[in-house]
Amino acid sequence: MVDLETTLCPILSLNFIKLCKAYRYNFCSFHNVIQDFIAQTGDPTDTGAGGSSIFHLLPRSSPAYQPTPYFVPETNPKLKHKDTGTLSMAIAGEGDQRGCGSQFFFTLKEDLDYLDGKHAPFGRVIEGEDTLSKINEALTDQQGRPLRDIRIRHVVVLDDPFPDPEGLDIPPSSPVPTAAQLASLRVGDEESLEESGDPEEVERQRRERDARAQALTLEMVGDLPFADVAPPENVLFVCKLNQVTTSEDLELIFSRFGEILSCEIIRDQKTGDSLQYAFIEFRERADAERAYLKMDNVLVDDRRIHVDFSQSVSKLHNSWVFNKTALGTAVRQEAVAAAEEELEAEISCLTWRT
Repeated sequence: MVDLETTLCPILSLNFIKLCKAYRYNFCSFHNVIQDFIAQTGDPTDTGAGGSSIFHLLPRSSPAYQPTPYFVPETNPKLKHKDTGTLSMAIAGEGDQRGCGSQFFFTLKEDLDYLDGKHAPFGRVIEGEDTLSKINEALTDQQGRPLRDIRIRHVVVLDDPFPDPEGLDIPPSSPVPTAAQLASLRVGDEESLEESGDPEEVERQRRERDARAQALTLEMVGDLPFADVAPPENVLFVCKLNQVTTSEDLELIFSRFGEILSCEIIRDQKTGDSLQYAFIEFRERADAERAYLKMDNVLVDDRRIHVDFSQSVSKLHNSWVFNKTALGTAVRQEAVAAAEEELEAEISCLTWRT
């Protein structure tokens, strides 16, 4: 929970509150975390270079509209980056374009006075210091981005002392993450970075790794330069699935692109575990193409899936379809019967020789 300096910094506070009310911060990641320094977020693009003020997001007809993404913040000498948990807007841009957009940060240490005058403090954390401590201990890459995603799930405004500017669009409910935000996911916040647990849990994790390894071997990076037969143009190959995802879930997700003839996740014959890949057959080729363009790298059950038309798996799909037909069943039964007859013949010969 944060408390804003609405009296000392009315413009900064208004911008922040209205961005919250418009759900502009939902699913934003903490894209820059520097231990004992700052934790930065507020960029809907998750690149560290995006975001704009609420004034720039208003319709041009609004009296409060601003043509540039940044606005000039208030500067108050009473407010400094003194305490851990200070809420401050990041100032970016150059020259006349320099100012605040939507990105902000929390300080992770006391007495960061060298930030004073460079950025714009306007609030502080009054509840949730333990969360800041966990963020401060996050493992990051060389660019300061956490290896495990840390994201703003939802924002609730408890008190808004400012009237809404004309033209402010407030959705009736929290919107779903954009495709770009989903594609930016790394390790989910509920995923473990190391193996732990009792022997049964360790074995379950091992089976998951094995299944994931099998799925990754089927992920076609470059595809084959040629194939004996043309690949089915209405069939998608989906891999890197979460083990909890079911065929019904997948069909429901993909059915918005068109009529689906078949959708099934392939499972291990002995254990029944998902091998984390599936085939989805559409009635129309155009529907499959649309699904491919929209769903590749999209998050499904906390996993970024890979969708492709692959010549390399076309035979695998044909075999899977064949095995599910009555003809495939009959052929398998004939093969089993022939093998049994051959085995009985060999046993008779061995009996005769003894």
